[in-house]
Amino acid sequence: MILRRLDIGVRRSLWVVLQRQQQPKRSYTEGNILKLQDRGFFQDVFPAEAIDKARSMLGSSPQTIYAGFDPTADSLHVGNLLVIIGLLHAQRAGHQPIALLGGATGQIGDPSGRKTERQAMLLDMVNHNLSCIGSQIDQIFRNHERFLWEKRGQSGALKPVLVVNNADWYRELNFVQFISSIGRHFRMGSMLSRASVQSRLQSEGGMSFTEFTYQIFQAYDWLHLLKAHSCRFQLGGSDQMGNIMSGHELISRVDRKDVYGITLPLITNEEGDKFGKSAGNAVWLSSDKTSPYALYQFFVRTPDSEVEKLLKLLTFMPLDEILSVLARHQRTPELWEAQKRLAQELTLLVHGEDGLKKAEDITAALYNGNVEALGELEVKDIRQTFGGAPVVDILPEPGMTVLQVAMRAKCFPTEKDAIRIIGAGGFTINLNKAKNPAEVLAPGVHILKNGISLLRVGKRNYYIVKWLI
Repeated sequence: MILRRLDIGVRRSLWVVLQRQQQPKRSYTEGNILKLQDRGFFQDVFPAEAIDKARSMLGSSPQTIYAGFDPTADSLHVGNLLVIIGLLHAQRAGHQPIALLGGATGQIGDPSGRKTERQAMLLDMVNHNLSCIGSQIDQIFRNHERFLWEKRGQSGALKPVLVVNNADWYRELNFVQFISSIGRHFRMGSMLSRASVQSRLQSEGGMSFTEFTYQIFQAYDWLHLLKAHSCRFQLGGSDQMGNIMSGHELISRVDRKDVYGITLPLITNEEGDKFGKSAGNAVWLSSDKTSPYALYQFFVRTPDSEVEKLLKLLTFMPLDEILSVLARHQRTPELWEAQKRLAQELTLLVHGEDGLKKAEDITAALYNGNVEALGELEVKDIRQTFGGAPVVDILPEPGMTVLQVAMRAKCFPTEKDAIRIIGAGGFTINLNKAKNPAEVLAPGVHILKNGISLLRVGKRNYYIVKWLI
């Protein structure tokens, strides 16, 4: 059974219950997820002096663990994967995972890790983003259960992820009452001491009151989940420690129950940039924004110096299996076995078996010169894979030549340039060099059975021709 609590852009919560086949009682794996530290998975536990008690609670009985996702875009990106995988590890260990969507906090903006304030979003945009990322989280959890749990021989049912929207409870709160009853438990000294606040106060743009209050709202979220779902654990990136501390302080004053924050390491690339961002462009988890092929290739391009860390952090592979893969990779690094396995595991998690097959088919077509595989792809997949490539519609004519299609696709500025580069072997059609400008186009060779021709000038400049057949 999969449960999902939704209230995105509506007034009342809607419980959706999808019945699945009855499964046998689950054989729980190790409940103490803090043992994942041997994979380098956790950075800190707060409060540090209570780590033994937290370890005991996790190991002795199922707990509820939550992580938050603000709707800053209509898709999550690969930088969100570690937190999602943390929730999946909790689920695999028999705990109840909660994914909290920030329908309210997304309108405020988390200052953590930012140098400037986020632009305010219209409510319609917030609700659209909520719907997208909520569906995305559901899909990732379904892919995990189907392809990385059941198909790999794990027995028993997993506790379904509960997706909640914090706008649900803030709609019912009176502002004055909230400040009076909740605000009085916060101390300005503690709030001002947070690293996220200090860095912004010292910046040129300063910090708005709106951003300053964010930690109050995230703290109250945890209090609400504690009361509603007995949620004792919050999971977040290392930049969330200040907000986690605020939640812990609020709960210690209001409810006096023991709660614990767990932070995950910040993953960066070799240049120190945030994981999944290159020149400001995120690698998205939505197939509409980053194709399965592009996601696959992002992980295939992982440097040798990073691949062991990412296999441990972002996959569910046992450590001994990871070490075996790395040993083989060291012997034959030209096969890229470790990177390919990383790419396979994560593409399967995010896009399922169909997405992984598409990614591998396109990879085979492009890197192995498999024209037949290229012809099997749907037009939308080719367009998405070469998202920056110009697309031109051309009506085929009898006797059309290589030179003519190159010029109509605007591959070259002049015919003189085209004849020179084509003759020198710098032009390909469907991965095969076309050296004769006067060669007549032939179906099946120059025009694939999906009605597409993939042109390339040099090594990187692609052009897509969609034939109006």
